[in-house]
Amino acid sequence: MADVTVRGAGIFGLSVAWACARRGARVRVIDPNGPGAGASGGIVGALAPHTPEAWNDKKQFQFESLVMAQTMWAEVAEVSGQDPGYARLGRVQPLPDDAAIALATRRAETAQALWQGCYHWHIRSADEFAPLVSATAGQVVFDTLSARLHPRRATHALAAALTVLGVEIVAEGRARGEEVWATGTHDLAAMSAALGAPVGNGVKGQAALLEFDARHAPQLYAEGLHIIPHGDGTTAIGSTSERDYADPTGTDALLDDIVARARALCPAMADAPVIARWAGLRPRARSRAPMLGLHPTRSGAFIANGGFKIGFGMAPKVGAVMADLILEGRDTISDSFKPAASLPK
Repeated sequence: MADVTVRGAGIFGLSVAWACARRGARVRVIDPNGPGAGASGGIVGALAPHTPEAWNDKKQFQFESLVMAQTMWAEVAEVSGQDPGYARLGRVQPLPDDAAIALATRRAETAQALWQGCYHWHIRSADEFAPLVSATAGQVVFDTLSARLHPRRATHALAAALTVLGVEIVAEGRARGEEVWATGTHDLAAMSAALGAPVGNGVKGQAALLEFDARHAPQLYAEGLHIIPHGDGTTAIGSTSERDYADPTGTDALLDDIVARARALCPAMADAPVIARWAGLRPRARSRAPMLGLHPTRSGAFIANGGFKIGFGMAPKVGAVMADLILEGRDTISDSFKPAASLPK
């Protein structure tokens, strides 16, 4: 059996560990802060596709990963005995005018081909999705590919499943065998310093959790906001996207604003109490795509970084392609995801 050491217990690190362990590798995960301590310990959890048009490698990779997610999270739940909060219930997006309806109609046609006829992009009446969506919204897009999970619960369930498989998850230790760096913003900063130019950065996000039970409803995306009903009877709202910040983990008036906007979009939540507030830094590579492959500044090591806003959606396939490379030497990673795409020219 191969030995693999993964540095970082966020969603990319844990997913790489999962894929390697499932193939028989001896795996150790090292993270001084424990599983899901950074951006992966959030509360939103929108697993939603890019629009079905202008198809490229990134959209294809994400589509395949979203399809893989249902099986992966079912296996994690079975092995760990914990619920990661996964459910494929779709996503609703209001269509504000005739131009938006016409665009959505064209996308419905391309979705049939690009999503291989397995998932659909429907135009429906908003009143079908009350009370999460106001009936006055008119028409909406409802796609059947989108899913939700609870990031914090999912990372803890995945860590527990790895432990059942015999994977060590420790705060510190020496690497053995192949080494994978999945330490998010910390490693982006280290690479930028080593190369003397920005490779990526942390983008702050703030989110809130409301006591509002819509557990059987699809998620709602409108005006740049994600509203995600979770299976435990709470609903998450997120998120901000901040390049400039003084406190990377503190919440402030920017979060108050998106809560107010979400209440306006969904009047049924108007009196729902806020029961949790969250903020953290999400690792964004310069290319805006995940950074996968050989590490550019750590000789002989691998990297899985740059999940940014779509890390959980990309994670199942990230784990698979990294296991291909680490354990079998098969490089199936597109050039747009290679570290070179984010390095200074």
